[in-house]
Amino acid sequence: MEGDRIEEATLANPPVDEISHLALDIGGSLIKMVYFSTEREQPTDKPQKDGRLLNGRLYFLKFETSKINDCLDFISSKQLRCRGVQHYGFPASDKNIIKATGGGAFKFADLFKEKLDISLDKVEEMSSLVSGANFLLKAVPSEAFTYVNGQRNYVKIDHNDLYPYLLVNIGSGVSMIKVDGDGKYERVSGTSVGGGTFWGLGKLLTKCKSFDDLLEMSHQGNNRVIDMLVGDIYGGMDYLKIGLSSTAIASSFGKAISENKELEEYKPEDVARSLLRMISNNIGQIAYLNALRFGLKKIFFGGFFIRGHAYTMDTISVAVDFWSKGEAKAMFLRHEGFLGAVGAFMNYKLVEEFPNSNSLVGDLTDNGIIECRVHVSS
Repeated sequence: MEGDRIEEATLANPPVDEISHLALDIGGSLIKMVYFSTEREQPTDKPQKDGRLLNGRLYFLKFETSKINDCLDFISSKQLRCRGVQHYGFPASDKNIIKATGGGAFKFADLFKEKLDISLDKVEEMSSLVSGANFLLKAVPSEAFTYVNGQRNYVKIDHNDLYPYLLVNIGSGVSMIKVDGDGKYERVSGTSVGGGTFWGLGKLLTKCKSFDDLLEMSHQGNNRVIDMLVGDIYGGMDYLKIGLSSTAIASSFGKAISENKELEEYKPEDVARSLLRMISNNIGQIAYLNALRFGLKKIFFGGFFIRGHAYTMDTISVAVDFWSKGEAKAMFLRHEGFLGAVGAFMNYKLVEEFPNSNSLVGDLTDNGIIECRVHVSS
């Protein structure tokens, strides 16, 4: 585990808990899962006038979409679709209905029905991303952080000064969303050059078999072997008149033009590093230009492209810092890849958005679980 990023859970069904309210975000590359697990022995709480509060946890898991049967088998083996729904006020009618968002909620709806007798209640994707981000930024004290010089610096979020902000969600592609409040948002830009591009080109160029292996490979590489730098053009000198150092990239993969080499003669690690640098730089630049376009001071980056990877966060941070001349900072989210799944989870009508600050009783644990309470209507 690098830093404290969230890993895929291997044991997410504690024997002492009752599980209910599973939500999915089924993307082009990954399936993200969030579910709430209540404690069997609930403490005695004072009844609420319109329901009661239940102690429990939010769990987070991910699966590759290409291996969707692994997700289906997990849901079936853990009985996540029906366990606990009749406890503590959850009606049995909910047991075969799961909130789901992302394109896969449409693409795989028949498969879930056929294999598990589950109906996917589809939640609009952009709405889910925004509501998930808003909830996490408000409810989890250490959700947002900057990444500067190899250090995470957690950002205290002022709930009264959260909006407006730019949400940059980097999945297979990239969506940039201007968020003005709860339920108030507009997709203002995006790019098709995202995580799917990194994985797809990386697979073609390096024969790497998985996204995580490709990231690890990039960690071992040197992009300067392949990228043309400003110093390569100016004889090792900076181009100070326009603010470019000798180490700035003038052309991604540019050295491959002048070198008489075949692909096999380059190290896969160097190719992966150059590819990651190119895509991360591009996303950081486009994000800042859109923030500038709308006068937004806060830019939050999410999506499973990042994976808590130090080099990815450093590259995006440097890009935002460079193009803003130090006036803006890139901020990242600890639950970066689960925004849509959390938003779909919040769409359950019996589960309100943690009505007040007293309804959150904990923080993130090491594996990304959130200790919390949910409000169940009578």
